[in-house]
Amino acid sequence: MKHIQSPHNPELKQFAKLLSSAKERRRSGFAVLEGAHLLDACLNAGLLPQRVLVPDDKLADDETAALLARLPERCAATADSRLLTQAGSLNDGGGILSLLAVPPAPKLPQQGDCVVLEAVQDPGNLGTVLRSAAAAGVRTVVLGKGCADAYAPKVLRAGMGAHFALEICERADLAAWRADYRGRVLATTLGGRPQSLYSLDLRGAGHAWLFGNEGSGLSAELAGSADETVLIPMQPGTESLNVAMAATVCLFEQFRQRLQAA
Repeated sequence: MKHIQSPHNPELKQFAKLLSSAKERRRSGFAVLEGAHLLDACLNAGLLPQRVLVPDDKLADDETAALLARLPERCAATADSRLLTQAGSLNDGGGILSLLAVPPAPKLPQQGDCVVLEAVQDPGNLGTVLRSAAAAGVRTVVLGKGCADAYAPKVLRAGMGAHFALEICERADLAAWRADYRGRVLATTLGGRPQSLYSLDLRGAGHAWLFGNEGSGLSAELAGSADETVLIPMQPGTESLNVAMAATVCLFEQFRQRLQAA
């Protein structure tokens, strides 16, 4: 197995650049997974990284050995653990770095369940929405322009492997998507005359859920294009939920209703 011990190694430099630059990820079509958990989730989804760098001080670990046993020998290399720590973006990722080709962008959905995000910029929020969508059985997520990069390290970390269960449409023209979408469109908003989430019948298929920016919410244009506006009932005097929490509540209410109807 190849061993990397120089900070000037071209592969190591490529990993570091991909971890720090969304522009480089878009240009190259690659992203880097940090840690054993994301590598395991990737392999469980039937995907094979192009390259996996393993810190030399982790080789004796049972978890690392089990992961290496699932990889072709040509895929893996070892590296000085200090070099991988310097290249990585997280302090507790476990040291393993995996180079993965980003899946080709799917077509924008014209029907069926989906989550649509407008200008959601916080990586942790975006990753949490992806994780909740996958857990609640929604398989398509549309990210409008201005959203965080879906394959940024913090988004991947917060998603906890959800990326591998989803079709993610990035940098989408949301006006063009709305013009072609033929399902029921639901927007979460505090304005207008929204209906309580818990008064809605969500058992049928084909719902698009719209969620907006952390500070300003949905734009008036996108909110106005919805078929229905939705409010999550809350105790008076409390702050509104952030976008990740709101999306989780809505998607799991839909999931709950469908489970009961099954």
